Amino acid sequence: MPELQRLSPEAAKTAPRLPLRLMLENVRSAHNVGSAFRTADGLGIEGLDLIGFTPCPPSKEIRKASLGAEHSVPWKHWASVQDALYFYKESGYQIWALEQVHDSIPLQSTPISWPQKTLLIAGHELDGVSEMALEYCHGAIEIPQQGSKHSLNIATAVAMAMWEWTRAFWKVQQGCP
Repeated sequence: MPELQRLSPEAAKTAPRLPLRLMLENVRSAHNVGSAFRTADGLGIEGLDLIGFTPCPPSKEIRKASLGAEHSVPWKHWASVQDALYFYKESGYQIWALEQVHDSIPLQSTPISWPQKTLLIAGHELDGVSEMALEYCHGAIEIPQQGSKHSLNIATAVAMAMWEWTRAFWKVQQGCP
């Protein structure tokens, strides 16, 4: 790790983080949750919110995919998506769904207002983000696709969206257009 200039798990817990949170609403797969933790750690996002029956640490399956990132990324479990979204709305977060809905915006065109605190919601692997959660959102983003399936694994989609937003954040921080 010293050669790669990576933070230790202890240092990562207190390191500055991007003003971006990821909410996983009723995601079934602990491996997808673990992957989200690992991506969140790698990109330095603020934290994860696990909603409903989404698996939570400690979990052998989460750890298998996260490689221990669940120890360095702040997270919280909420029983109710409504309670969680109300909290973040009242806390001044811009809320976006990662979902294919009418009027969704392509990921690369999302109007992000950094350093505005932002929450990205990803939903159930089959059912997506709930109607209840969509009501709290400023909008929905989707990842343009060309294949016949028109969907990606949630871990892949979350990683792509968080990367795109992280890239946009660093461009703003560096004064790039």
